[in-house]
This record gives sequence, C-alpha cells and structure tokens, in this order.
Amino acid sequence: MLAIVNGFITGLGLLTFAGIVWWAWSAHRAEANRQSALLPFALPEEYQNDKKTGDTHE
Repeated sequence: MLAIVNGFITGLGLLTFAGIVWWAWSAHRAEANRQSALLPFALPEEYQNDKKTGDTHE
C-alpha cells in the first residue's frame, strides 16, 4: 500500500514540475521572459541621475 502512495506522490510531483516548465516556456510568456532576462542589466534611476550630474555620495 505504501508503494502505491509513494508512486502516486512521485507522479503528482512530476506532473506539477512538467506543468510549471510548460507554463514558463509557453509562447504567451515570451515577452515577460525577455524583460526578466534584461533586469540584471537595468541601472537604478538614482545611478543614472548621478552620472548626469557628476555627483558622488562618497
């Protein structure tokens, strides 16, 4: 009996994982994925203002 429950839980976990992967790579998420990929390269607004004025906070 325990093996059946263990197999069911494993299958449920596999289906959940597959569903998340399908959702993340679906076509309607392409724009959100592109924007998220560029986030590490986005500069904060205050940094851009400091570069224009030459101010430093040191």
